[in-house]
Amino acid sequence: MLKQCEGSHAVAEAVALCRPEVICAYPISPQTHIVEGIGEMVKGGELKDCEFINVESEFAAMSVAIGSSATGARTYTATASQGLLYMVEAVYNASGLGLPIVMTVANRAIGAPINIWNDHSDSLSQRDCGWIQLFAETNQEALDLHIQAFKLAEEISLPVMVCMDGFILTHAYERVDMPTQEQVDAFLPPYEPRQVLDVNEPVSIGAMVGPEAFMEVRYLAHAKQMQALELIPQLAQEFKTVFGRDSGGLIRTYRTEDAETIVIAMGSVLGTIKDTVDEMREAGHKIGVLGITSFRPFPLVEVAAALKHCKRFVVLEKSLAVGIGGIVATNVRMAVTGMGLKGYTVVAGLGGRAITMKSLTGLFEKAGRDELDLVTFLDLDWKVVNKQLEREREKRRTGPAAEAMLRDIGAVAARNY
Repeated sequence: MLKQCEGSHAVAEAVALCRPEVICAYPISPQTHIVEGIGEMVKGGELKDCEFINVESEFAAMSVAIGSSATGARTYTATASQGLLYMVEAVYNASGLGLPIVMTVANRAIGAPINIWNDHSDSLSQRDCGWIQLFAETNQEALDLHIQAFKLAEEISLPVMVCMDGFILTHAYERVDMPTQEQVDAFLPPYEPRQVLDVNEPVSIGAMVGPEAFMEVRYLAHAKQMQALELIPQLAQEFKTVFGRDSGGLIRTYRTEDAETIVIAMGSVLGTIKDTVDEMREAGHKIGVLGITSFRPFPLVEVAAALKHCKRFVVLEKSLAVGIGGIVATNVRMAVTGMGLKGYTVVAGLGGRAITMKSLTGLFEKAGRDELDLVTFLDLDWKVVNKQLEREREKRRTGPAAEAMLRDIGAVAARNY
């Protein structure tokens, strides 16, 4: 059924259609509307046989999720930014225990300084925690990925993050095709856990493991991710059969067949990149787009195949590995080792800074001439940065850099109440 709704509400409805049995939630922008929406469905009786648990923190939310999943309940939660960091210890425990929890991460920048707007710093900070990470380009894909995530998580007994850009997707109103309960039931079977706590067959979970077996346990987590590389495309095909549309998978290509330059990105920025590429194609530029849906596990073989005929690639990423540059780009470079391609990293959109077609056009034209630095910071105000660096050279005690730079540009730091 076609309907116009906020991205958060679309995800809330999709999660409800998956018949979760336990939802544990703590509010943090920009994911709050999702769990509020589900909470209203539980309270109103629209979502039956589901326990909605209000907890006192994000750490408690993941801890409750671990407990409910371990007892055999289909479990869901959501978080963002500092909330994800607060639950990190439990996040690692969830994957280490092989529990098929599904969690929405409404991507948001990590402080300090405090910033509530979108980038990918939060989920990418947990790239090695053992969770599968799927990134949505649109609200329709966010909706669809949640339905696939439950089946994926439960098939291999591994937790899944569905990452959608905070505010850009979560608070945007778009038309989505909302599936029926019958369609979701046809795709997602009742939950049959691979492991469950049972008083009639008592076991311990989370036991101490020493050097004699810890490496093997960790490798098993890696092996499951490799299984997911095969399962994710299969589920996308099954999803297409039931719902009649392409969604999910490992990667998505756009106008790459004869492209000499291929731009690689994740999330909602792909829409702006595609529009830019369309205009540049009309002007004669041979350029295409590679969207990565599955960041973990990372599709090395598929990325290499998508890039095998191009001359160069540009990885545009909304995150920063401080001290080296790119996060996604490091993975891409591993995929193309030995292929002789020129590769560029572009850090863009941090803290919600707009990524415009005008800036992208100039960037991609420069890349096509191989005039980019290996690491570029799109639309960085070098005047402000250099003034702060000069201030720190001249004076030992300069105060907090963020506040000083805000004064330089005539802005006032937001107060937190």
